[in-house]
Amino acid sequence: MTPTASAVPILELRGITKSYGAVTACDAVDLRVDAGEIHGLLGENGAGKSSLMKVLLGLVRRDAGRVLVRGEEVALDSPQEAAELGIGMVHQHFSLINGLTVWENVALGDTGKVNRAAIHADIAEVCARYGLPIDPDARVDTLSAGERQRVEVVKCLRRNPQILILDEPTSVLTQAESQELFAMLGRVVREEGRAVILISHKLAEIAQATHKVTVLRKGKVAFRAVTADTTPQLLARQMVGREVSLGEEAAALGLVPQQHADDDTADDDTATGEEGRIALHLAGITVEQGGVKLLDSVDLTVGAGEIVALYGVEGNGQAMLGDVLAGLVVPGAGTVEVTGNPVDLNRPGALSRAGLGIVPEDRHQSGVVLDMSVAENLTMKSLGKVSGRFLLRRRAMLAEARRLADEFNIVTPSLDAPVRSLSGGNQQRVVLARELSGDTSVLVAAQPTHGLDVGAIEDMYARLRKASAEGVGVLLISTEFEEVMALATRIAVISAGRITGALPVAEATPERLGMLVGGEAA
Repeated sequence: MTPTASAVPILELRGITKSYGAVTACDAVDLRVDAGEIHGLLGENGAGKSSLMKVLLGLVRRDAGRVLVRGEEVALDSPQEAAELGIGMVHQHFSLINGLTVWENVALGDTGKVNRAAIHADIAEVCARYGLPIDPDARVDTLSAGERQRVEVVKCLRRNPQILILDEPTSVLTQAESQELFAMLGRVVREEGRAVILISHKLAEIAQATHKVTVLRKGKVAFRAVTADTTPQLLARQMVGREVSLGEEAAALGLVPQQHADDDTADDDTATGEEGRIALHLAGITVEQGGVKLLDSVDLTVGAGEIVALYGVEGNGQAMLGDVLAGLVVPGAGTVEVTGNPVDLNRPGALSRAGLGIVPEDRHQSGVVLDMSVAENLTMKSLGKVSGRFLLRRRAMLAEARRLADEFNIVTPSLDAPVRSLSGGNQQRVVLARELSGDTSVLVAAQPTHGLDVGAIEDMYARLRKASAEGVGVLLISTEFEEVMALATRIAVISAGRITGALPVAEATPERLGMLVGGEAA
């Protein structure tokens, strides 16, 4: 039920304009949010959402416009002022200090004497209330991406904000956990008169959780409505500015793809892809750290020309398996075979030489070297082609980089431009182009669409399907239900470091996958 709008909204933005040089990020944006309301904010990357929220948080100064909190105009000259006004945000990208514990990160920004016991009690209360368990004494650098996001949520909610901004909050939650979170938020805003701004690219999430929705496109408000009066098709069209297919493009918009009767999806969980050839075989992979098994006898097979999804909530071993397949961690037990050939995991670079390419979970941390050029990043795996006896041959490097940039539609002002100057989608294309540039038999794609907009997600899906069609075995590691349903022929579920089951996509449902995620038989 949509809350009744009060005479004085808890938050109102009027004519907010913010430019960066010649680029107008926000162009006279109006936004009204009432107490007791969850307000959805939709838009592709570059639509102006981040700039608008930075203004609201006091991180940047607006060029024009007014901000009113409970009817009173405010300056919002600093994050401290925003916090004092009861405005808090859970960011999509982490702002934690790795060397500190959870409770120390949560305490950052507190004034006066730090009371460890009181902070522990606060964390316990927030965790219990919102269903976000976390160990307050764990060091942040030991946590998975999902656990770090929980810390960000706890850190924000502990300060009891009256206006809470959530940026893609469910990227590390199962559907059941997402529903629980939104049910709790709905109860909190209804009973306590708070307001939530939910930023998400998932149309199903917006439809389920919000009362009203505003769509930004190219810095301007393109659409606003009561959510119940909209449809996914309408929101998608308003967000991207064109008609979209909820069959081919549904997953990129956070919707379960429509299945067609002529789909030839594999119908048995032992399928091994093209002509029965096995591209990747993992047997008994076990990693133990500090007496805890992060991977526990993981067995998994990917056929040539097959896309197999490894699905589960973050923090259940996916990141560690990615590190094993990237050659960063040597397992205590188990074997890896690529196209039937055992790989010596103790030899640096052995997996890459065997024909395994990897799109890592965090492209900034381990996918690209941000300050190196586009050409240098593209040719890292092709040094034999572009180097002489002692030195790189610049002309050969640029020719190979141009070939890959053209093939993968990488938009860059120059091949000599640093990779950090590219958009997220183009950075991801650089990683994918490099990893597929050699004699690649297996591609491991870990969370390949995190942080990408709809167009970049569609492009990534098309390229993963193309690689599979050309005979590459693809292991897709993803927390996105819609994504695995759109791409995979089989779905294996990981929970607490173990594979709890595998299903052909035709038999996969949220309920069955949810049971496997919880460690139960489905």
